[in-house]
Amino acid sequence: MGSKKQVRNLVVVLGDQLNHDSAAFDGFDNNLDQVWMAEAAEEATHVWNHKFRLVAFFSPMRHFRDEMRADGKAVFYHELSNDPANDQGTSLAELLSQTLKKHTFKSVVMVHPGDYRVRESLHQVVLNAGVTLDEREDKTFYCTIERFAEWAAGRRSFVLEQFYRVMRKENQILMKDEKNPVGEAWNFDKDNRGKFGKAGPGSIPAALSFQPDALTQGVIQLIETRFRDHPGKVESFDLPVTRHDALQLLEDFVVHRLPSFGTYQDAMWSDERFLYHSRLSHALNLKLLSPHEVVDAAVERYHNGQSPMNSVEGFVRQILGWREYVRGLYWTKMPEYAGLNALECDESQQVPSFFWDGKTEMACVADAMRLLIDTAYAHHIQRLMVLGLYAQLLGVHPQHFNDWHLAMYADAIDWVSLPNTLGMSQHADGGIMATKPYCASGSYIDRMGNFCKGCKYSPKKAVGEDACPITTLYWDFLARHRDRFRDNHRMVMQLKNIDRKDPVELTQIRERATQIKSGAIEV
Repeated sequence: MGSKKQVRNLVVVLGDQLNHDSAAFDGFDNNLDQVWMAEAAEEATHVWNHKFRLVAFFSPMRHFRDEMRADGKAVFYHELSNDPANDQGTSLAELLSQTLKKHTFKSVVMVHPGDYRVRESLHQVVLNAGVTLDEREDKTFYCTIERFAEWAAGRRSFVLEQFYRVMRKENQILMKDEKNPVGEAWNFDKDNRGKFGKAGPGSIPAALSFQPDALTQGVIQLIETRFRDHPGKVESFDLPVTRHDALQLLEDFVVHRLPSFGTYQDAMWSDERFLYHSRLSHALNLKLLSPHEVVDAAVERYHNGQSPMNSVEGFVRQILGWREYVRGLYWTKMPEYAGLNALECDESQQVPSFFWDGKTEMACVADAMRLLIDTAYAHHIQRLMVLGLYAQLLGVHPQHFNDWHLAMYADAIDWVSLPNTLGMSQHADGGIMATKPYCASGSYIDRMGNFCKGCKYSPKKAVGEDACPITTLYWDFLARHRDRFRDNHRMVMQLKNIDRKDPVELTQIRERATQIKSGAIEV
């Protein structure tokens, strides 16, 4: 046993904290401090991670490691190998514990993690080691956790629009003066519900794509070998893995797709991969980009007359409003939030098998799943109003749905995934995020895209062999939750519609729904 080497601070950098201006590096001294990073098997397997998602985390981590070393920083880095027997531990906690046993540090420094589970485990390791923990605020966000808690105090439900206006005022973004918004309105959502029409979207500039370099190719080989039984594909991996590439992706979006983003942000079209969406969420959530520079880039396009207000405001609302809002809600409500199940879904109800392999005859679901399997991505309407909608109507247990979401999306980190799945998508929080469930029949999907035209199922039918499973499950959902939502003023029209249903037809609908949920009818 050699003597321990004494270092001042051990700076822990997690896989979603890849920004060189991180608060973790405030006061960093190359001669006194060291960085700690780890690829942990548990983070790849605690949910059944999409292969593409694993590359989307491990490759940027390795690139960031090499950038820090080039900058003169000493970096402890645990790299997964093809053989699990070579691992020194399976979890981040185990790996950090081993480092703290081998070396002596004045303190462990880290930025507030984005996952409650990870934060609790690392806190415990540092406490057990008897080392001082210096946990710092993640300054990449506009709103601190404390500021959100102050805003949220005393509120039963957290209305996004109210929070969004506070953020606009406090940060003076798209503001005419201290109190009034540019454009005489806070929200241009009424202008953001455009449909493509029968002719379709036409020619849309292809999203910028990044070919894997040697380092990324090595990660792909690792994933294909060690995690070969995991879902999804990785052959078409093309995400940015460095800040340099992420900045190029941002520029490409604001120039080529932002002008039409607002109008068509809720539209869908078969075999169109990204439409006018930015695909920046992965880079944002790993901190390759900051929300400030993303918002500033969009706002600049408005002020220069290069993008209309409805597009810029709609995009800013997603970043300054929604993204900050879900993070604040997560840390304000955890850990109790993770266990909410307001619709009392049965724990035995898992996500359907086609949520892993895409094998379904529902055209809208199959299209979203093809994109998800190939790219670990789907835009917000596919997530909420196709895949999320189907899971909600089916009655999937919200924790199973969140585990699936964490596993399948490259941009999924618990702070953003859990509120979006459990709250917004599945209404499992009972109305903290959304005052009504986002439930709809197949007719909604028919209006917003072209899937139903070539589908074997009819969106208008709820019974019969060609009845749309989404429509069948929609009426069943309303029937089983009729009493629960009877006093919800936003559900009045939907409940009136089911009250008018012929009792015989409703019985047939519910029988068919039971067969779909049990798997007796394959869809």
